[in-house]
Amino acid sequence: MSLLKRIEKTTQPQPQPTIPTSPTKPTAPTATPDELRRRQAPPPPHDAYADLKARLQQKIVAELDPKLDLSKQDQVRLKIQEMFDAFLAQEEVVLARTERMRLLEEVIAEVLGLGPLEKLLEDPTIDEIMVNGPRNIYIERHGKIERVPVRFESDAHVMRIIDRIVSPLGRRVDESQPYVDARLPDGSRVNIIIPPLALVGPTITIRKFAKKPFTVEDLVKRGTFTPEFIQFCKACVEAKLNIIISGGTGSGKTTTLNILSSFIPEGERIITIENAAELQLRQEHVVSLESRPPNIEGRGEVTMRDLVINALRMRPDRIIVGECRGGEALDMLQAMNTGHEGSMTTIHANSSRDAIHRLETMVLMAGMDLPLRAIREQIAGALDLIIQIARMRDGTRKVIEVTEVQGMEGDVIVTQEIFKFEYAGMKDGQILGKLKPTGIRPKFMERIEAANIFLPPQIFGVDTRLFV
Repeated sequence: MSLLKRIEKTTQPQPQPTIPTSPTKPTAPTATPDELRRRQAPPPPHDAYADLKARLQQKIVAELDPKLDLSKQDQVRLKIQEMFDAFLAQEEVVLARTERMRLLEEVIAEVLGLGPLEKLLEDPTIDEIMVNGPRNIYIERHGKIERVPVRFESDAHVMRIIDRIVSPLGRRVDESQPYVDARLPDGSRVNIIIPPLALVGPTITIRKFAKKPFTVEDLVKRGTFTPEFIQFCKACVEAKLNIIISGGTGSGKTTTLNILSSFIPEGERIITIENAAELQLRQEHVVSLESRPPNIEGRGEVTMRDLVINALRMRPDRIIVGECRGGEALDMLQAMNTGHEGSMTTIHANSSRDAIHRLETMVLMAGMDLPLRAIREQIAGALDLIIQIARMRDGTRKVIEVTEVQGMEGDVIVTQEIFKFEYAGMKDGQILGKLKPTGIRPKFMERIEAANIFLPPQIFGVDTRLFV
């Protein structure tokens, strides 16, 4: 055999032995490409409305005159509506009247307002708004928390709204300052914290400001106060007693402080000091001070303590501190002890006794090496009354304790309950009960009567028949 034939023979494909297949396990037929495509999960539906809104918003923002005065809301709205109509005509988009109005309002909210939060802010039944990243938004309504079907497009969308909140206040939120307290133009309090501190994304908490402030009658109707409690507090404020309002987060401390401040007589000079101004005082002679965080270089910070010290030089009749959180508690107590009677503040605590312990701790935070007895003497000499308020399980807010600070016995601050909430069970999901007097007449009644204010003994549960 020639060499060429031997090469051809070796290069020819050799027959492979066939492997018998089991008749009980037939091989599956190979799927065609069309069948594979049909088996795959269907793509997510395309949201044409969101796409139209995004394109419309980008076009309006790009073409809107930067010199336009955004404070003139009516003129800006007309301009945006003209651009809106022109865009829809150019794109040949046909929308129903309701959809068209909804789209216009959403675009205006994105350009001028706070985007998806605008409708929530306008709802008078909502007390608090909680944004946990772009996809999870919760609200508090009538004391109950619920999730709402409102969303942001992305983290960047949330950050744009955050910038719109803090920029007019001269504040910033970035990696060097990832959290801030701010306020909205209507006075609503805002707390913002962003990544890397907030792992779920940019987080916003808005405590809404009541457009119509609560009145005494409103809170009596809700069961927060009783008429006897209001009469007693009015006498205490007019007699210039020093008062602390204590309670947990969202319990209604600021609302109660607003109510008590409304009893301050006209003609007195009131200095208010807050981290974010939210008090609604109705008097004319009010000077509102607000603390300031450091700038980007870490300078220019003005703390609450700085403002309390400065307020003493402003000839105040009364000093109202929105909330004591740290060393400013020492300066507040000193102001109460040095002639600025009738001052008021709020503090986070679970009970009247806990409020005193927290005050002791905050005085120590001032950095002064004071003995504990000296701190307690300051507290006992400065404070007259502690009002404890709480948010109940059914979402209602109620005053649960009214306590007099009577003085010192040895190393212990002596207190005495004047009113206490009596729990009477539940009905239809609502807590039953009432704030009732304990039958003890407070020692500071002499000061109240010295101010020519006389309260009937029945307010304290004293039976006048015993004196006949």
